[in-house]
Formats: sequence, structure tokens, C-alpha cells
Amino acid sequence: MKISVVIITKNEEENLKKSLPKLFWCDEIVIVDDHSTDNTVELAKQYNCKVYNYIFENFGKQKRLAVSLAQNNWVLSLDADEVLSDELINELKSLKEDKNIEGYFIPRQHVFLNTPFKYGKESKDYILRLFNKEKGNFNEANVHEKVILNGNTSSLKGIILHYSYKNLDHYFSKFNQYTTKGAIQLKEKGKKRALILCILSFPIYFFKHYFLYLNLFNGKAGFVWSYLSAWYHTVKYLKLFELNKKETL
Repeated sequence: MKISVVIITKNEEENLKKSLPKLFWCDEIVIVDDHSTDNTVELAKQYNCKVYNYIFENFGKQKRLAVSLAQNNWVLSLDADEVLSDELINELKSLKEDKNIEGYFIPRQHVFLNTPFKYGKESKDYILRLFNKEKGNFNEANVHEKVILNGNTSSLKGIILHYSYKNLDHYFSKFNQYTTKGAIQLKEKGKKRALILCILSFPIYFFKHYFLYLNLFNGKAGFVWSYLSAWYHTVKYLKLFELNKKETL
């Protein structure tokens, strides 16, 4: 099976140092870059990536574009902060085309504050990332984009390690961007939430993430992640409240 790996980037030099060395096995690496100002492009070229520059509109559209630029029908879409495990690499190298399968779900393990999470909602994800582009592609969602596929799927065993945040400073640099986009998506769906419910929801979200999702077994990093996740949901809905209030003025 010939596989093209596609990645969208914007100043991802540090992440690519971990992810690109694990892609030696694939037939092609396509990078769609939003005019990075660090050494993203130079590093990508060192690994013989095909680099295209396009201004970022939203995640869904940028990933659709990356898929369209791949030469092979089978595409593995990765984020720059995702690293393939050795087990997954061996699976992919030995994978053969099956006319009854058009896509594969891959398990992803969350890594936060340099701690791989064995427990938690984020480490139970099975994401559809390897697929036949003739049968599917990403939707055009602003955030939390996903592959829409017409065909049967299967699952692989090897994991993708997700180094979503380098440190807390990096987390909060993304925090504002994602909570704003999330609030806009909720508003487009006609969602509303009273101010008091936005505020009171914080302990509920923390309880879910720490106890129900078992992050308490991920140590100190699990506690911090649960706290920040609860704060993320709270702020997202506060921003939704603000958007709806502006509409009534």
C-alpha cells in the first residue's frame, strides 16, 4: 500500500523534530504551511517533504487541501504534534490494500507535561486518520474537524502519541484561540447558556474529567489537565454567552 502522509503547519519546527524522523517509511510527505516564520519549511525540506504555502482559513479546509495535494490515494493525516509509535510504523509498513476497507481508525495517547496518559478521555480516542481519499476527506469545520468517509473501516493497534502542548505557556497560547472558535461553533448551532450555568458548570466539568474519565490515575499531570479542561469548557460557554448578548444589544 502506497501511503502519503499529510501535515498542516504554522511555526511547528519543534514538533516536527519529533514527528518527521518517524515518517521514513512512507512514500510521500506533504506539508501545507501557513507561511511559518521559524525553520519549519527548512526542516521539512531536509526530510524531503513536498512543501506548499497557503494562508490558513480553518482546520477543515486546510486539511482538505493537504489531502488533495497527495499523489497517492491512501492518505495518513497527522498533526505536527503527533508522533507514530514503533508498533504503528511496523503495522503501516506491512499493511496491504483490502478492497473491503476504505479507512482505518488509529488509537491516540495523550501526552501532557511530558507524561503519557494511560487513562483519561483523550487517551481512549480512536481517530480515523488513514483513509482512501477517493472515498472520503475532512469536513470544513473551523475546529474539531473530522474525516467523512463512504466505506467500511477497520482499526490498527499501534498508537499515535499526541504531544498537544509543550508547556503551560503553549497551552494558554492555544486556549484563547480554541475557546473562541468553539464558542462560535456553538453559536452557529443556535446554542445558548445562562451566565449562572456557565459559572456553576466548572466543578461539574472538573469532576467528570478527574474522576469519571480517570485522570486521577495520571498523577499530578492528570490533576492539572482536569483543572484546565474544566476551565476550558467554562470559558468557551462564557464566550458563547458574550456572543449571544452582543446579538441582543
